[in-house]
Order: sequence, then structure tokens, then C-alpha cells
Amino acid sequence: MTARVLVVDDILANVKLLEARLTAEYFEVIPAFSGQEALDICARERVDVVLLDVMMPGMDGFETCRRIKSDPKTQHVPVVMVTALDQPSARVQGLEAGADDFLTKPVDDIALITRVKNLARLKVLNDEMLMRVATGQKLGLPVEAELQKALAGRGGRIMIVDDHPRSAARILEALTKTHDAFVEREMHTALIRLAEGNFDLVIVSLSLTNADGLRLCSQVRSLDRTRHLPIIILVEPGDEARLLRGLDMGINDYLIRPIDRHEMLARVRTQIRRKRHSDFLRTRIEKSVELSVTDALTGLHNLRYMEGHLKTLVPDCLAKGRPLSLLIADIDHFKNINDTHGHDIGDVVLKEFAARFRRNTRGIDLACRLGGEEFLVIMPDTDIHRAYQVGERLRSCIAAEPFSANTDTKIKVTASVGLATLDQPDDTPETIFKRADNALYAAKRRGRNRVVTDAA
Repeated sequence: MTARVLVVDDILANVKLLEARLTAEYFEVIPAFSGQEALDICARERVDVVLLDVMMPGMDGFETCRRIKSDPKTQHVPVVMVTALDQPSARVQGLEAGADDFLTKPVDDIALITRVKNLARLKVLNDEMLMRVATGQKLGLPVEAELQKALAGRGGRIMIVDDHPRSAARILEALTKTHDAFVEREMHTALIRLAEGNFDLVIVSLSLTNADGLRLCSQVRSLDRTRHLPIIILVEPGDEARLLRGLDMGINDYLIRPIDRHEMLARVRTQIRRKRHSDFLRTRIEKSVELSVTDALTGLHNLRYMEGHLKTLVPDCLAKGRPLSLLIADIDHFKNINDTHGHDIGDVVLKEFAARFRRNTRGIDLACRLGGEEFLVIMPDTDIHRAYQVGERLRSCIAAEPFSANTDTKIKVTASVGLATLDQPDDTPETIFKRADNALYAAKRRGRNRVVTDAA
């Protein structure tokens, strides 16, 4: 994949070296020579990944990273700190500033390309989800409070897969002060618990005595329930080959033994926050999709969904010779209800009408609100005679019992119903809908509170 990578270093030779390596892999490279220049570029251009040198005059890499991550417009841009300081304290300081990863000079080519590809891929996915969430906000979905809750990095549910008792105990002791952590020794049992439990992170040792930790990571990535679960692997010094294999299969982060407690806690917090953020975005997308096809007042499917469903269903029924009927119902004199009792009471009537509507349709039927006081039912595998029975049942259910607008107000409600069936080889969603609509108007003309078919 390609991506726009901002390379920030005050030494021209270092910028040129990274630029050459990344350009060879078809990345687009944007050079910057100071922290302020990097901030200016991020503010005005699309950047997918930032490679940021730590030691720069004036504004150093830590402060630059902190400012990138504190700006709502750039906080989702992945930042990789590039440093000659191979000390845990520098890593922790960078992670505290919001860095997503570290590369140590001299930068290994494979690690460089692998990390940039992984982070660029994550950025593309996040951008897509954020765009859809923005659409949800325009549709009226609140975000800020839920987002802040999602970005909390404490109180995570973590599984540690390690069969070395002393190593597992040290990790567990460090994590349980701020997280709900568990140790699992057996790989098979760990996979089952991960699939069944609601975990925020799994830490996998690659030094398991009788199992392959990378195989567990691969299985976690292949299961639907766990494919988005962050994975941190524990790697022995000098085991770069297995580390790179892990990164290629989608490992989120790693720790080299001996493990520094502060670095581990910082990396754990980063992964939990990232996971919760992604979960939040996916949930918002699902809500946005639901909102786009559902009527907010009644909970029934809306006109948009009905039109799409009918466009699929009509050609299929025609091709297979299956019957299909359409029912349109309209509340009689609904304007009088609004004028007499107010729109709030009118909404209560619409909700109760939809509830009775739903209770008297079958599981294979699709009940929708067209808008205003008009409702529709799509009835697959239903001829006109059976559709008439359904329509009459709906009409009598509405008329049988007054609607309770509140404790003191009972409102008599009736409905007119029009029916049409798929009976012409050249029928379309529009023609069957038009016939049902004509039948509805015929029911209105004949005195309301009745069912009329398009053949009547």
C-alpha cells in the first residue's frame, strides 16, 4: 500500500536516508526539518504517518508529538519516534507524549517498512470510520462524552499467556494495580477464553515451553470475535526473525525481555485506548447505519430501506414465480388528532399504531413507516386473498380499542388500507406501489376504516 509519510529530522542526511528507503517502497515522503515545520505541515496537509526524530534543537520530538496528539485534527495520525536513545526512559517519555511506536537508530529497513505499513493501514481504517461517525453526528448522534469514556486507558481486561511462573507473576503484579489481568498457561484454553470473554488486550510470550506463541497470535487474528483484539508479544533479545514475523501478521506491539515495568504499562495503556477508540467508532457506524434505515419515532424501517428492499424483492419474485403483496395503511383523520390534542399526543398515537402494526405482521413481512401517518407492509409469498386477511386483521386491531394517549385521554383511531399484488410480468416496484396507493385512496373515498384491493 502507499501512504504519505512525514519525515522530521533537523539533519538533512538523516531525512534523505529515510526518504530513499521509503520511496523505494512507493511511499510518498514529505520532509520537515523542525518540530514547528512538522506541525505546520500536519495542519495544512493530509499525513498518514509521522517519523519524528527525538533530538532536535528548539522544539524536541517529545513536545512535537505531544502537540500533534493534543490537536483534534491530528490526534489520530500515527507517530513513530526515531531516536538514538535506546533507553527505556526515553521510550516511556515518548509513549507518554502519545507516540505510537519507536525506531532506534540505525533504523533497520525491515522494521521501518513493516511499522510504517501497519500504522498507515490503521490510519486508513480510522479515517474511514471517522468519516462515517461524522455523518452520524450530522444525523444527531452525540459523541463527545462517549468518546472520552472510550479513550480511557485504565481498567482494562487483559490476558497474559505465559507458562513461566515467575515471569507471569511479575507481569501480573504490575498490571493488576490498574487493570483486571489474568494468566493463562495453556494456549488452547487461552484461545477459548479470549473468544468467550470481553478482553481489551492479550499479552503473548513467544517463549512458551510447549506451544508456539505466534500460532496463537495467528488464531486470534483469524477468529471473528478476536480479530480486532490488540496483541503485545514478549520477545527474547536477538529473536528479530520471529518479531518481524509477528509484525507481518498484525501484532500491535512488542516488549523485549527483560521487561521494563514502566514501558510495559505505557504500551498497555496505549493499546487499550486504541482498542476502545476503534470499538467506539465501529459502534457509532452501526448506530449510523441503523439510523439511516430506521424511523426514529416508531422503530420501523423507513422509506429508504423499503425502496431498496422492494427493488431486490420484486425482480426475484418475478423470476421465481413467487407471489408478493403490498399493503399501505393510513390513519384516518390524523390531522384532526394533531389539531385537537397536539403533536406530542399525535406522536404517541403514531408509536402505538406502529406497535399494533408490528404485532399483527408475520416474521417474513417487512413493516415500514413511509412518513407522516402512512405505513406499509411488504408481504413475500402472499397472494391477494391472504393479503386481504392480513389487512383486515390490521384494520380491526386498530379500530377495536381506543388509543391511550395518557391516563385521561382515550382516542378512537381507525385506518384505511390499500392492497396490491405482483401479477404482471412487467411489474416494477413503482407499479405495484402505485396500485396499492390507488387502492388506499379508493378506501378513503368509500368512507375510510376499510380494506380495498387494487382489483376491487
